[in-house]
Amino acid sequence: MNPRSRPIRVASVAVASLLAATAFAACGSSSGSSASGAKTSSTTTSATKSANGLRAQRYCEVLLLHPAPAGLTADVYNSYPMNACPQSEWAALNAKQIAQENQALLANLNGPRYWLMDRVAKSVGTSGPTKDFGGIEMTQRATVLIGDPATAQKPYLLHEVNRKTVFTFDKGSTVYELTDPQGQKWVMQSWSQEIDPTLSEADLADLTAKLALPAGWTYASRTLTAPLTISTVAAPAKVTTDDLRNTYSLEGTN
Repeated sequence: MNPRSRPIRVASVAVASLLAATAFAACGSSSGSSASGAKTSSTTTSATKSANGLRAQRYCEVLLLHPAPAGLTADVYNSYPMNACPQSEWAALNAKQIAQENQALLANLNGPRYWLMDRVAKSVGTSGPTKDFGGIEMTQRATVLIGDPATAQKPYLLHEVNRKTVFTFDKGSTVYELTDPQGQKWVMQSWSQEIDPTLSEADLADLTAKLALPAGWTYASRTLTAPLTISTVAAPAKVTTDDLRNTYSLEGTN
């Protein structure tokens, strides 16, 4: 075995866990469609863009990995809001072929995923190029530096991401939360069908049985009696993942 091959394979596994949380970068575009074809609405100010009606909307990502002086970087391409990541086209994608066509060290397919927040406001920034991956149009929304891949792939670890967004979960919405040993709460921002292709929002309330929670961690759901807002405009977002690659944001102003 080539001694260089194992770190590369580990990196490809790690990317989905570490970079699932970067999907925030797709928020704040003009409009999008859910799997059912519903449209989101959006507003724009001189400093921010906002998108409403995100909950349960489907998206996918293609991550192109490149070597860099400090390790690997990943260019994150996201299908939101151009399309709802059609399953037939998504299932037909070949990561090895995509990497070769884009002169990347590796390509990672992250998805399908579904938003859980109701609204997002994002500081206006410049999006990257748009690419067509097997008939799925995606725009580059971020480039992320990957740390130690062996660490990045582990669930329930803290990662910081500079996303400059405000997530809002509306009053009356159901939220799904992890509580860590320090009593901090982490709200699920998107759920994934990567590990469990049958996972639906209806399954999230009773997810504890499917998770290998570390000692001191708990999982629960609740209905909001007031809006829950997570602002990461002034400081990096703190995010984590669970065993199923669902992603969570630390609650409060980070």
